[in-house]
Amino acid sequence: MPRRAPSERHAPATPTTRRDLLLRAGAGFGALPLLDLLRRDGSERKADAPPPRAKAVIWLFMYGGPSAIDLFDPKPTLDRLDGNSPPAGVDTFFKDNGNLMRSPYRFRRHGQSGQWVASPYPALARVVDRLAFVKSVHCASNNHAPALLHLNTGQPRVGFPSTGSWLSYGLGAESADLPGFVVMYDWRGGPIAGPQNWGAGFLPSEHQGVPLRTGGSPILNLDPPPGVSRRAQRAQLELLAELNRAHADLHPAEPELEARIKSYELAFRMQAAAPEAIDLRHESAETERLYGLDREVTRFFGTQCLIARRLVERGVRFVQIYSGGGHQQESWDAHFGLKPNHDLHCAETDVPMAGLIEDLHRRGLLDQTLVVWGGEFGRMPMSQGDNRGRDHNPQGFCMWFAGGGIRGGASHGETDDIGLNAVVDPVSVNDVHATILHQLGIDHEQLTYLHNGRRFRLTDVAGQVIAPILA
Repeated sequence: MPRRAPSERHAPATPTTRRDLLLRAGAGFGALPLLDLLRRDGSERKADAPPPRAKAVIWLFMYGGPSAIDLFDPKPTLDRLDGNSPPAGVDTFFKDNGNLMRSPYRFRRHGQSGQWVASPYPALARVVDRLAFVKSVHCASNNHAPALLHLNTGQPRVGFPSTGSWLSYGLGAESADLPGFVVMYDWRGGPIAGPQNWGAGFLPSEHQGVPLRTGGSPILNLDPPPGVSRRAQRAQLELLAELNRAHADLHPAEPELEARIKSYELAFRMQAAAPEAIDLRHESAETERLYGLDREVTRFFGTQCLIARRLVERGVRFVQIYSGGGHQQESWDAHFGLKPNHDLHCAETDVPMAGLIEDLHRRGLLDQTLVVWGGEFGRMPMSQGDNRGRDHNPQGFCMWFAGGGIRGGASHGETDDIGLNAVVDPVSVNDVHATILHQLGIDHEQLTYLHNGRRFRLTDVAGQVIAPILA
């Protein structure tokens, strides 16, 4: 081997910054804590990223498919054509659809914006000037499971990260003691496809949604076994962390192992933080009435909405609440009678949702919290079966947004005269997701993850921000 020249042997060392040292040491493992801190304080954002208008999202998911033409999008032509034959060639999920059917509800304009709201939503009508309606959303499937996955993950099939997981990955956790992504579902059961709707997909598992219960132990298996003190548990976790770190040294760059280590530490901290977050004993009686906790019909969903407010106050990035569980009439899936179905679910959700928006506003949280409402699709304008129900309609349905930089009182897009197809400014699921990310300061085209040789993103290869509803 040739000897180096003296000038080479004695050349001064190149200065190394602390960040360079962390990036080079241990195959890059030394930089992981630094990168996590950068995500938490936003330092990792690109210079050309949109300025964040919101810090958190509360998604009110009406599982089963609420009917826009019976709640927010009146159709005088449908009223006039009640009982007439539907257009030819309409593709429906079930095949027992009959003639066109007018809405059983009365519509009135409300607020300074004059937005239409149907009679089952009187409380929501009082805050309508804070809502922005998008009445031309469409999705890829008329079947619940793929439509749910499409709305939640951007793809109508399993295996992809949910919106909350993408936000957790992109922004990191604001709270060290609570998960970044929390899910609460209906007392009647969870939605079809279950945990796939809030799973992390191919992202590190630390970003998956954590189901939270509204009573008792908020998270299953969180409490330590009887007789195990917190000091003993801390010692166990430190030993476990030491063993895991030793294993990690033998298997560098293994994200699932790193996620497992973090999950143990988070679970330990959550044992104190999670029960406090759902403890409503210090909420005033007036606040409880605002959310409907004083009435049986609204108590369950109202409790979830109040907990959602408490969670975003404590730094949780993404909270998703499901209204409706199980199947058909237990959810918003109104095959066996539109009116009895929507009477029930509107009564359960009206006061709590209005209370949430009003409470966020008076606490100064609405400007930094994006509230999203909608289901996996809408309902057909025809009657189904003998009970005047409605079948699934993915071709044109409604969502609304509030807070987080949204222009209250706005309305964007339209369906046709009978509410069947989105015809004016159609909005895709990709557009919905692009808008949510944009309001949290993320360019949806830049938030990507390398998986199986391809960079994936929540919006796939499409998506435009819904600019007309932004403040």
